[in-house]
Formats: sequence, structure tokens, C-alpha cells
Amino acid sequence: MASIAAFEQALDYQFADRTLLQQALTHRSHSVHHNERLEFLGDSVLNFAVAALLFQRFPSIDEGDLSRLRANLVKQASLADIATKLSLSQYLRLGEGELKSGGFRRPSILADAFEAVLGAVFLDGGFDAAKKVVVRQYEPILQHVDPKTLGKDPKTLLQELLQARKLDLPTYAVVATHGAAHNQLFEVECQIPKLEIRVSAPGASRRAAEQSAAELAIAAIAELAPAKGSRTARARKSTQLSLPVAVSQENK
Repeated sequence: MASIAAFEQALDYQFADRTLLQQALTHRSHSVHHNERLEFLGDSVLNFAVAALLFQRFPSIDEGDLSRLRANLVKQASLADIATKLSLSQYLRLGEGELKSGGFRRPSILADAFEAVLGAVFLDGGFDAAKKVVVRQYEPILQHVDPKTLGKDPKTLLQELLQARKLDLPTYAVVATHGAAHNQLFEVECQIPKLEIRVSAPGASRRAAEQSAAELAIAAIAELAPAKGSRTARARKSTQLSLPVAVSQENK
């Protein structure tokens, strides 16, 4: 296992009491002195710190969008990504069973451990110290975040895109189903008549297929918007008339 000092360097915080950090990195499969209580504490610290960061960084965003942004930034996948960048898995203390099953790669374990580390920093150095750790991890992320779109699903984004252009909302229809009843694959078509766009995509459920079709429709709309200065109005009209687009996408 890599040294605790190396993790402190990656975190950019040095503990006065390293037993707190050791506990934060200890999974319940390893010891009765595990990190679940610290995770509980760190979850609250994280939510408050991220809320304060978003409040300061985006002064014109309303409460609903702030909540959506925070939810996306503190979800399991986001925390696991941060933990991975910190190489946190190298410092985890796992039981033999979790080690054999690859628990050090499991997003839930990584996310929980990162929250536990924040709880440990809070106990060791107070809220300001924990907030500094949060800010250091999230500032690079927020530099590339579009607050208008982060966390929104493709159907919502497509609806907002069309409303901004004063166009009718898209229509969705199931055009085919494949497979047995317990394992069906739905194919959904999304149409935007005013733009002569028609795209279809498969999904394990109707909702999933609709989301995939909406994503393709957004891409098709983007194709209608030429690079600035690269086409004349006539070329733009020609591009529009070249649709409908028929696209299918495999489920990821």
C-alpha cells in the first residue's frame, strides 16, 4: 500500500491526527473501525461546501438550477472520478473478499471513501480546511461546466433548444420492438417537422430510447448550424432540405 504521506500530498492537506485519515480509508470489510460514520459526516460537509462554492461562482442562477448543479457534482460517479484522480484506491484498506472482487475499483467504495476523507479533514482541521480541499478538487471541474446544461437529460435539453428557437416540441413514437417480452428492445423515432429532422434510436425501455433519440436530434440540429462565415444563406437552406436524417445508435 502506498504511504499515507503521499495521499496527503495529493490531497494537499496534512493531518495532525493521521488515525482519522487511516479510518477514512478503511472499508467495513477490513475492520470494525471503518469509515461509515466519517462518510456520513463528510457527505454533509461536501454538500454544504459545494453549495457555497456554486452560490459564489454563479450569482445569477436560481435555487432550482443551483440544486440541480449540486446534485450532479456530488453524485456517486462524480465523487468516484475525483477519488480516481487522487489515486485513492491505492490507499484503501479493504478486506480480503473485497480485494479479490476488485472493490478498490468499485465507484460506490471510492465515492464513500472520498466523503469519509472530507469528514476526517473536518474533524482534524475544521470546516475551512475541508472547504479548501473541496474547492481544490472542484475548481478545475467548474472551469469546464456549462451551468445551463449540466445534469439535464437529452429530452430536456432538446425541448429547451426548440423553445429558444420558438419551434414546436418534438414528437416521439415507438416504431419497433424486438426480443422477448421480458427482454425487449424498443426503437423510438423523434421528429421535428419544422426542421425536417427524423431520427431513431434503440433502448432497453421506451424512456431510454427516447433519451437516445433526443440526443441524436440535438446532434442533427447542430449539423444545421454551419460554422460562422463558412456558408451562405442558400447553402444553409440546402442543408436543411437535405434532411430527414435516419440514424440508429447502439445502446452503450
